Amino acid sequence: MATHLCKDRALVNDWHVVADCSAIASDAPFSTRLMGVDLMIARNGGGMSIVRTDTGQPVCSEKRYGFVWACLGKPERDPFYIRESDEADRHLLSGGSIAVNVSGLRLVENFLDMGHFPFVHTGFLGEEPHTEVLPYTVSIAEEDEILATECKFYQPIASPTAQQGMQVDYTYKVIRPYTVALYKSNPVDPSRMDVIVIFVQPLDEDNCVAHSYLCYLKDGMDASAVRSFMQLIFAQDKRILESQVPKRLPLDPRAETPIRADVVSVTYRRWLEERKVTYGAIPFRTASGADSRDRMEG
Repeated sequence: MATHLCKDRALVNDWHVVADCSAIASDAPFSTRLMGVDLMIARNGGGMSIVRTDTGQPVCSEKRYGFVWACLGKPERDPFYIRESDEADRHLLSGGSIAVNVSGLRLVENFLDMGHFPFVHTGFLGEEPHTEVLPYTVSIAEEDEILATECKFYQPIASPTAQQGMQVDYTYKVIRPYTVALYKSNPVDPSRMDVIVIFVQPLDEDNCVAHSYLCYLKDGMDASAVRSFMQLIFAQDKRILESQVPKRLPLDPRAETPIRADVVSVTYRRWLEERKVTYGAIPFRTASGADSRDRMEG
């Protein structure tokens, strides 16, 4: 499929992470791409400036959580707030920016999938015979976010501080079409949760960069161990993600047969369709033959 520029209003007029601040040198611009648009990022005093390389026009930009954010259109809302970033007893750090040859929507869906833990992350996030995904609850919150709650899964090594296998409590939150967060019980303090946020930067429809933001409780944990653990797990996911066929996410519920464990995935695809998000997706084709690209709002 040919690459095209994004026309989805929900994406063009929203904020996207486009770089880790630490990657922007003081003496050289940083080149990247967002939804088919080539960008140049440069330090500008204490801030960052971003321009489109095709037109030379400036792009709206912000710095938050150690990342550079860009909006290709006119921002209709602020970048979202991560409450745990204000808690002084947490490690707050980037888990790295990793390029993946797959649609960013596929990457979000994979992050929501507990069923692959025993087979892709064997000995860490899962192992046989503990393969069952127990029933969980999925809802749409007032903030128009997808919430998957009451998720539980046995994990041999749930985090760098885990001393033994444990039943881990999970909550997933899809915050924006290309942004997903995971809250998981902390092995040292079960009353609180560690947080992983994945900001997916769609380079184009078939390629993305996953920027991870880690909010882990410091108790008994070294920051470098947190980052290394995240990169180990994501390296295992990257191989599986890049073997996905097709690379874009089908929105038609009949395209890929769902099972009970896929409730959140089915909800995510329906949520994208209802919000007319088609970039990185294979749109649902209606009976009239028109797909959701033809029904987009400008």
